[in-house]
Amino acid sequence: LFIITFLFFKTFSSVYANTIYYLTKIPNLEIHDLTASNGIKYLKAEKSFKIGFRENNVQCNNVNENDIKNKFDIIKKNFNKYDKNFLKKINLKYVVLCKNLKVAEIKTAGVPNHDMKTLIVDIKFDERYFERSMHHELFHIVEESYKDLFSYKEWEKFNSPGFKYAKCSTCTNKLDLSLINNTRGFLTEYSMTTASEDMAEIFSFLMVGKKKLEDIVLNDPILNKKTIFLK
Repeated sequence: LFIITFLFFKTFSSVYANTIYYLTKIPNLEIHDLTASNGIKYLKAEKSFKIGFRENNVQCNNVNENDIKNKFDIIKKNFNKYDKNFLKKINLKYVVLCKNLKVAEIKTAGVPNHDMKTLIVDIKFDERYFERSMHHELFHIVEESYKDLFSYKEWEKFNSPGFKYAKCSTCTNKLDLSLINNTRGFLTEYSMTTASEDMAEIFSFLMVGKKKLEDIVLNDPILNKKTIFLK
């Protein structure tokens, strides 16, 4: 009976692992939590994984219960701000929990994949920006789902004359995520990299630091226009 039970669970686990890989195209994952009222399936990395079209450029390490237990309530609280219908519209179903997430050897808070309905979250990301980072990365899925609503040309008109974004978010050393004292149209240094990252940063403040953002935009006409646009 013991041997039969063992073989059953081994086969059962293997089937689940294969199903998760089929759905997400990420190896070495297992179920962490399926109880979210908005339908998000939380998965965790049982082993480290590497994925990506260019030499496995996305990599992340495995997590255990001790890694997750202090963060999961925070993670779930933030994603619970989005209801089931909204998540269905933006095509997000799976949140993958791992640590030390990197893209092309550059540390990152998350990796969204609209096509696979997946958002990878680094649970060890900087505590100061951890909550905002989840909404920031989720915004990229929103944008990908409704590209026609987020015109970069229209957005760039909000900025001061002469300002230009970089060609990509990693094409510059502007990586600081802390709030700028003298905003002048941008909430963080990272906001200045690309129009997409600028939008995502403002969205993250709307979802986490709304009161602080409202106080700032009163004295910053550029940020006021950007916030109205996003809303």
